[in-house]
Amino acid sequence: MQTSTVAGQEPAVAQPAPVRRLLSLDALRGFDMFWIIGGEEIFHVLAKTTGWAWAIFMADQFTHVDWNGFRPYDCIFPLFLFLAGVSTPYSLGSRLARGDDRAMLARKVIMRGMVLVLLGIIYNNGLFARPLAEMRFPSVLARIGLAGMFAQLIFLYVRSERARYGVFIGILFLYWALLMLVPVPGYGAGSLTMEGSLVGYVDQMVLPGRLYKVVHDPEGLLSTLPAIATGLLGVFAGTVLRRRDLSDGRKLQQLVLAGVACVAVGWLWNLVFPVNKNLWTSSFVLVAGGWSLLALSLFYWIIDVQNLRRWTFFFVVIGMNSILIYLAGEVIDFEHAAHYLFGGLLRFFSEPVRALGGVLAFLAIKWGFLYFLYRKNVFLRV
Repeated sequence: MQTSTVAGQEPAVAQPAPVRRLLSLDALRGFDMFWIIGGEEIFHVLAKTTGWAWAIFMADQFTHVDWNGFRPYDCIFPLFLFLAGVSTPYSLGSRLARGDDRAMLARKVIMRGMVLVLLGIIYNNGLFARPLAEMRFPSVLARIGLAGMFAQLIFLYVRSERARYGVFIGILFLYWALLMLVPVPGYGAGSLTMEGSLVGYVDQMVLPGRLYKVVHDPEGLLSTLPAIATGLLGVFAGTVLRRRDLSDGRKLQQLVLAGVACVAVGWLWNLVFPVNKNLWTSSFVLVAGGWSLLALSLFYWIIDVQNLRRWTFFFVVIGMNSILIYLAGEVIDFEHAAHYLFGGLLRFFSEPVRALGGVLAFLAIKWGFLYFLYRKNVFLRV
């Protein structure tokens, strides 16, 4: 709660100059969410209805790998978590600069994390719609809430930037050691299969309810540990972008070099610790984080450095209400609305126009909903 002071009663305190809002951050978040809310279906319907080689290739890139390996679509979720980290030096850093109490900020961070965990449970199961044994407790929102929460707490209480880097590296090596050295009953140590990994074993022993893949959950408990490192990587990027003593060119240079280094080290580590999104391996953290750094660098250069902004509006509208549109997909039948409004028109067309038109209509309804909220200045802030 903010309080005002009466002039003359207290000495004036110089306030830090406000840091400009990064439009590139909102635009990249919206770009990321576009694929989460159904944008990838554009390539899938084209591949299915046309057989075009380029459409089949793109559809394949917008499909998760089964286990080990990496495709662009595997970067969608970690990119969102990374961007939450990027915003941390702006949101919490500016409040610390104003003199806000760390403990108060920490309480808000923890509350936000718990709210996201609760929303994730509701998203998966509804309100009291299933018995406990049939409920799935891990979720995308819980992963964002918990990993983001711990990354922000590290930002608040580990004040040395060098020490934060130490925490980041420590998490990656600790997780590697746990998965490679701790034995799992019936499988021994170092098993990185779905059935035999320590990740799945811990989830089976600790988590109530059901797991997404029976013996494994991609948003499970133990694999949240390296996801904290994904959030921290975003914190490091946000810290660079917020620095006033660096030119835009120097900021970009640091981000690009860090991105290339992360991708390279991640693929080298892959030789002994496979890149795996389901396990969120340390090598996956680096590869996905490296590409996230490069994507942020590109958007920052185009939007905030070159000042090419008009094209971003479509994505900004999505990015400003990313959590809301994710939740809305479970309670609002956008597909039915699209069919109701455009189905009659689309039936006059043959494939692939009809199928593609159906996807575009579905996305248009979602975007129109978000645009209405944007114009009304309604945003879900968790």
